[in-house]
Amino acid sequence: MPIKSKKTLTSKGVRMMMDAALAKAAELGITVTVAIADDGGHLLMLERMEGGRFHTVHSATTKAVTAASNKRPTSSKGAQGQELDVLHALGLTLAAGPQNWTAMEGGYPVMVQDECIGGIGVAGGDWQQDEEIAKAALTAVGAP
Repeated sequence: MPIKSKKTLTSKGVRMMMDAALAKAAELGITVTVAIADDGGHLLMLERMEGGRFHTVHSATTKAVTAASNKRPTSSKGAQGQELDVLHALGLTLAAGPQNWTAMEGGYPVMVQDECIGGIGVAGGDWQQDEEIAKAALTAVGAP
């Protein structure tokens, strides 16, 4: 059949992810911005915690979009997971558009039964804190 069923994030699931992420950030004592996008990179929810730096809005959103697009965590590797030097990472960002690709850690795909249904991006902590916050959000909806 030329039509396939598709899993999607619900509003309830997005809220559960956001609540878990903000709770983890508060537990860590940091202020972050969290962005959650659908599998097409369209923003579903964004929250910048009180006191969060304004530039983290763009960083978190781009991390969520990149993770959903590549179906893997964001990093300085290319779309196929290949190693990139700084020049190539910057070139890829410019070619894809700075709103569509980033080499910064902190973005994770939302995977359910090997299907990518979205992405989450966290910005404001160091890369390990961003990762911990994103993983708490994914765990909240059973998509670790």
